[in-house]
This record gives sequence, structure tokens and C-alpha cells, in this order.
Amino acid sequence: MRVGWFADAAGGGDPAGTSKGGGYMEITEVRIKLVENQAERLLAFCSITIDGAFVVRDLKIIVGPSGPFVAMPSRKLAAHCHSCGFKNPLRAGYCNQCGKKQAEQPPPRDDDGRIRLYADIAHPINASCRELIQNRIVREYEAELVRARQPGYISRYDAIGDEERR
Repeated sequence: MRVGWFADAAGGGDPAGTSKGGGYMEITEVRIKLVENQAERLLAFCSITIDGAFVVRDLKIIVGPSGPFVAMPSRKLAAHCHSCGFKNPLRAGYCNQCGKKQAEQPPPRDDDGRIRLYADIAHPINASCRELIQNRIVREYEAELVRARQPGYISRYDAIGDEERR
């Protein structure tokens, strides 16, 4: 099933994908890697393949207040050392290259005032696309939990890289 998800020219969602510039996508594969020690909030990692042609890796399935949710792949934000110019994670006390003490700077904040230490690498541009991705991944996660109870279970996530041989 192909689902429309691009935003229309006015910036709103177009679930039917019928507006000018709209498009369709199909999540053709989801691979789940369950986390063995679920003492933390992280339940699993996953990758998705879109239209059999584009892979997004390192999505996380995390326990939320109303059940599992999907966190998009992200990277730590960095700041340059004032002495050598090396990129260090925000809040680093000392440079990882030259060892000099870093100047304390207030960390960036998002629109809600929360400290922002990570930036998404890939993310949906509207709520209907996020819902499509999240619903499919959570369904696959629940199915993977069932498969994991079977004798001889092997995670398909461990075979990452197979998509390049298709």
C-alpha cells in the first residue's frame, strides 16, 4: 500500500498525496534489533527501507508514557574549540584534541525551552508521515517480540548490508 505524505504548498499535510508536489512512499521493509537489557527506556533499534530504494538506519524504539514510540536517528551537536578548532560535543569541559578548557556557553534550546544536545539526521516533515512510520515500526516491533520467543531466532537486523546485494 502506498501512502501519500508530502506537505502541500500551504504547509499543511496532504494524507491523500493529491496536491501539487505531493508524493507517495511505501515502507517496503522494517528490520528490528531488540535490546537485550531493557532496564533502560531503549527497547530496540531498527532500519526502514522506503520504496525498496532508500534505507534509514538507527531509528530507536523507546518506551514512552503511552507505549513505545520511534525516535529518529540523530547526532550530538558540537562546538569548535576556541584554541585548535576541533569539534567537541556541547558541554565538553575540555577539548578532545588539544586538551584546553572550553569556554562555557549556554546550550541551545528548542522552541519549548528544553536544552537541545542532539539534531535529527532524518525525520518526517509532517504528522501524517510520522504516524505512518511510527505505526509500521511499532507493529513490526511487536511481531519481532513474538518471533524472538521462537527457537533458533535470528534477528534480520544483524544482516544489515544485505540490501546492497539485491
